[in-house]
Amino acid sequence: MAESYFPKWRVRQGTDDGNGAVVSTDERLPWPQTIAMGLQHVVAMFGATVLAPLLMGFDPNLAIFMSGIGTLLFFVFVGGRVPSYLGSSFAFIGLVIMVTGYGGQGPNANVGVALGGIIACGALYALIGLLVSAIGTRWIETLMPPVVTGAVVAVIGLNLAPIAVKGVTGNNFDAWMALVTVLCVGVVAVFTRGMVQRLLILIGLLLAYVLYAIATNGMGLGKPIDFGAVASAAWFGVPKFVSPVFRANAMALIAPVAIILVAENLGHVKAVSAMTGKNLDRYMGRAFLGDGVATMLSGAMGGTGVTTYAENIGVMAVTRIYSTIVFVVAAVIALVLGFSPKFGAIIQTIPGPVLGGVSIVVFGLIAVAGARIWVENRVDFSQNKNLIVAAVTLVLGAGDFTLKLGQFSLGGIGTATFGAILLHLLLSLRDERS
Repeated sequence: MAESYFPKWRVRQGTDDGNGAVVSTDERLPWPQTIAMGLQHVVAMFGATVLAPLLMGFDPNLAIFMSGIGTLLFFVFVGGRVPSYLGSSFAFIGLVIMVTGYGGQGPNANVGVALGGIIACGALYALIGLLVSAIGTRWIETLMPPVVTGAVVAVIGLNLAPIAVKGVTGNNFDAWMALVTVLCVGVVAVFTRGMVQRLLILIGLLLAYVLYAIATNGMGLGKPIDFGAVASAAWFGVPKFVSPVFRANAMALIAPVAIILVAENLGHVKAVSAMTGKNLDRYMGRAFLGDGVATMLSGAMGGTGVTTYAENIGVMAVTRIYSTIVFVVAAVIALVLGFSPKFGAIIQTIPGPVLGGVSIVVFGLIAVAGARIWVENRVDFSQNKNLIVAAVTLVLGAGDFTLKLGQFSLGGIGTATFGAILLHLLLSLRDERS
């Protein structure tokens, strides 16, 4: 009997058997519990999905809205078989700032140029998805083994580090508030447990926000928060869409981010397979294709590029609830939030020093995530090949090594990404001959 495109979700009447029973991808809880779980996934993705557009000067309200659209698209492409939420990708930040010349405060005036690049990236990603559907993933694993993917992920964080630091050192008060924000996130990360700890970025940011408001609005230090825009904003309204601008140079710079998204999504599907005990490799191509199309659509409307979210994997690992219907509910909640200008106005009141302090933590965590890939995959750095690939990649990316060929230029992240892949292939020739 042929498998139906979507599963027929069986209803589970509760999971409290004393051990927290697993709810499989093709099962669902009763609707009140399903809605509650969907809300929890929205909270989990919220901090990062909002932070990424703020760092690039995008509209966070629109990013939340498009994350909901993207998640629904992904659900349809994988036939409801792979549980995932698609939120704003941090892999785009460095290149978007580079091609738009964004200064780090307020809306990005050149956002359209970045959108054209995001669409090009989504198109390349979708093509890779079609190729994977046809011939499988072995070629990706050959091109991007853990030593390469770990180095590339680490480079994203290191390349962004100067941006975070420069953004919060304009004056002494801002610099101290950025460090207070870092401390708030650290305290939540170390001294709390459960869901509070998993939401360390969001809760740390809220704590720092309150402290900033007390210091400025209450004590007269620094620049006070202006709540005027929040008071005047409507509760409901259509998101402000932005049209893309297609420039070859920007598209060529941003399109290679698809390689990073492939590595992220590959890891996501593998992780969910391990947690659920189901081999989801046959949906890998469709997962890439869904993420690629979602990124293209988000870019076409004015949103950020999207990717599968590790934050939501964390929620699944804790709750052991893998029902894909939960992510449909989460996506619908995100759509509702996207239709609230007042919600967007509140986000825009986040002070620059607080946002900069969170950026320091987030960019650092991205860099460390690359090292974590090396550790988890037991990359052997006693081999000179691995040592050279990692060392060169890190310096190319952190130093923002740029290559120019006529009117075309490839910045630090792009140079490091392609350099890591090509260098690994070149140095692997000796393995094949010996």
